[in-house]
Amino acid sequence: MATVQKLMDDARNKLEANTALAAQIGAVFKFVLSGAEGGTFIWRLQDPPSITEGDGEAACTITMSADDYVAMRQGRANAQELFFAQRLRVDGDLGLAMKLQALNELVG
Repeated sequence: MATVQKLMDDARNKLEANTALAAQIGAVFKFVLSGAEGGTFIWRLQDPPSITEGDGEAACTITMSADDYVAMRQGRANAQELFFAQRLRVDGDLGLAMKLQALNELVG
C-alpha cells in the first residue's frame, strides 16, 4: 500500500529527472495533508525542482486528507471531484490549482 511519504519520495525523484517539465509549471505549491500519515510539503516546481517536508510560502495551498491525496495520486480520485465534494480546499492562486491534474500526471 502506498504511503504519503513514499509518494512524495517518488514525486521528488521524477521531478528531479524531469526538471524542464517541472519548470514549465514554475510555481510553488504547499500540500497540507491531514490524518495519521499527513504532513505539510512544499513543492518548488522551478529550476531546480524540489519537494521538502515542512511549512513555507506558496502561491497555491492544497489542503486535503492524506487518504484523499494517496487516492488522487493513484488515480482512484480526481482533484476536481474532490474539490466539488469539499474534500480538497484551495487557498491562493486558483489558476495554479487548475494545473493540479497535469502536476499529478507529471509525477504519476
